[in-house]
Amino acid sequence: MIKTKLLITLCGFIGMFTITNATDTPKPKKVVSKDPVDYVNPYIGNISHMLVPTYPTTHLPNSMMRVFPVRDNYTTNYLGGLPLIVTHHRSESGFNFYPSQGNESKITPQQNLSYDQEKVTPYRYQVYLDELNVAIDFAPSHQSAVYQISFEKKGSPYLVFNCERGQIQAHGNIISGYKELGNKTRVYIYAVTDVAPAKAGVPGSTGVDWSIESGTAIALKYPDGTKNIGMRYGVSFISIDQAKNNLEREIKNYGVNAVATAGRKIWNDALGKIAVSGASDKETTVFYTSLYRTYERPVCISEDGRYFSASDGKVHNDGGHPFFTDDWLWDTYRAAHPLRILINRNVENNILRSYILMAQQTGQNWMPTFPGVSGDERGMNSNHGIASIADAWNKGLRGFDLAKAYEVSKGAIEDKSLIPWSHAVPAGELDKFYKEYGYFPALKPGDTETVAHVSRWEKRQPIAVTLGTSFDEWCLSQIAFDLGKTDEAKHYLRASYNYRNVFNPKTGFFHPKDKDGNFIEPLDYRTSGGPGARDYYDENNGYIYRWDVQHNIGDLVSLIGGKEKFVAALEDMFNEPYPMARWSFYNILPDHTGNVGMFSMANEPSFHIPYLYNYAGAPWRTQKRIRSLLDQWYRNDLMGVPGDEDGGGMTAFVVFSQMGFYPVTPGSPTYNIGSPCFPYMKMNLGNGKFFEIKAVNASFNNKYIQSAKLNGKVWNKPWFNHSDIINGGVLELVMGPFANKSWGVNSPPPSAAPMP
Repeated sequence: MIKTKLLITLCGFIGMFTITNATDTPKPKKVVSKDPVDYVNPYIGNISHMLVPTYPTTHLPNSMMRVFPVRDNYTTNYLGGLPLIVTHHRSESGFNFYPSQGNESKITPQQNLSYDQEKVTPYRYQVYLDELNVAIDFAPSHQSAVYQISFEKKGSPYLVFNCERGQIQAHGNIISGYKELGNKTRVYIYAVTDVAPAKAGVPGSTGVDWSIESGTAIALKYPDGTKNIGMRYGVSFISIDQAKNNLEREIKNYGVNAVATAGRKIWNDALGKIAVSGASDKETTVFYTSLYRTYERPVCISEDGRYFSASDGKVHNDGGHPFFTDDWLWDTYRAAHPLRILINRNVENNILRSYILMAQQTGQNWMPTFPGVSGDERGMNSNHGIASIADAWNKGLRGFDLAKAYEVSKGAIEDKSLIPWSHAVPAGELDKFYKEYGYFPALKPGDTETVAHVSRWEKRQPIAVTLGTSFDEWCLSQIAFDLGKTDEAKHYLRASYNYRNVFNPKTGFFHPKDKDGNFIEPLDYRTSGGPGARDYYDENNGYIYRWDVQHNIGDLVSLIGGKEKFVAALEDMFNEPYPMARWSFYNILPDHTGNVGMFSMANEPSFHIPYLYNYAGAPWRTQKRIRSLLDQWYRNDLMGVPGDEDGGGMTAFVVFSQMGFYPVTPGSPTYNIGSPCFPYMKMNLGNGKFFEIKAVNASFNNKYIQSAKLNGKVWNKPWFNHSDIINGGVLELVMGPFANKSWGVNSPPPSAAPMP
């Protein structure tokens, strides 16, 4: 039986409980007006189809302070503590703590917490620890946060803090310390409670040693009868003193409501940059939840005009330009960066400026690929930060030095090894081979790897590297042309055609070659290549990499045999069944989920593929396919994301596709038109400029474009230019239930210039 006092406390907990009487007469429901943040459901995707789920993250847009429940996924029965900051991608908590009450001998450095009544919003986290009878309320600011912890049981309450690697100590009601993150990087904390503890000590396996007041964990005992403890704290990557400054600048008392209210407004301002209307709550929820996810990374780590850079282990002045890191560029260059160019131009300028600085601070002048808080992880393959530079510049952003950007982008291609997941590795024999022969060589079946730095797990990924680098070199050529480096631009434009060197004209697929120029045989484009197909591709199979020529789809149409064969090949991919039992297929390709035939909605190299019908005279097929994929794989439920969300890489695709257009070729100032989910969309471009899409009759059934106008003129192209909308524009579409197979068929989107 829950005590009355506890029930009252919990009922005041932001509507976490609703008490009704079964005999009450139902009353008509009022239509409640929702703000954008009210549509956000952080639980979407919290159960994974295969690999990593989404996490219900509470944070402010692009801010250092991020938390989510300390657990593997939504089905986990216990919390591994209460988070203080998430500092690393995936699920690592920088610090955590837990409350306790009762038997002191049971206090250990960490404990699992049974929980219930959890409620997560972008700006507030609440949970009830049901075995402890403790209610938790949390709200974040940018570099600080506040907790309220309410105890119900009798006896002295405790708070136990853990940093795992580092040191934490207590002096009176102040808790401070640091955690080691690797690569000479630390995260610091400075916390204050509104109740002074009676004593502090270090917890061990058999209780607390009250004679020691610092260690990797610290326990604080509060006076008997204490029912509520408020805790506010700041975090820093610079020092404990800076963490204190961050706290005192942002949060001056222990009121969770005030911080949550401020956070709610910040989120509504951010999400409100794109207004959508006219569709169901389900579609609107998926849209705003996806948009919220694009704001989780990168994070601004400037603190009072300074930042710690793991690139050189030093603290720098930011010169008035906030410094950003923690970005998975292999994933996010495709849609997340292009989305910021439209709705957060200043932020995107500062992000790219930060990456150029990182490259310079390392002394290597290599554009980062996976910039993180503790340094560049050099994740995945290729160097797609180059694409984000080219895309931003070609769409009018001027907040970074293009000459410096070119220097570090060129360094990433010429001086750094193209070997996947290679860190501080200069170019070597495989890179020399690529530059001489125009493709990355594959090992013959049975050959043993002899090249240093090739990962036993990640392998060479020769097709992924060849195609990805061809695209990067096209982007580099665009930057060189903008700088007037004509000879270098022509060189990289020629190199951007290197994908042709691994195209197999007999099969119409990109096919790995050995060092002697022979195609690897036998080869199954569905399953060959070992775990993740990494011997030849990467995470995806040959059916996906068949289309990985983002910069020159027009040439790919020709290689495959013209428009009809190109469309037939796309349809073949969507219709090709599993070649074996699904569990066997996913044992080989666990990233290749969200399947429609051999198409994988779950992995980033697939995202532009549904738009490729636009290049072959069949835009209606793009309209049909996009709407069906969104309906099949992006839903308002716990499994509503088909694969790894990857730092906004996947959800930015959803945002664009639901709006009705997509940047197939980052680096080109163009967008492909798809099929809008909303009858009306209005995007705030800044400076009083707006881009609107008015899709008359748009619905799930009315997914086909019947006619179009752009800025008042009849429009028969399945694409438009950035310049058409950036100063304000209106795309008017008339939608219907059956395809207009003549609309947009004769004006394919642009592709790369011919080879010089």
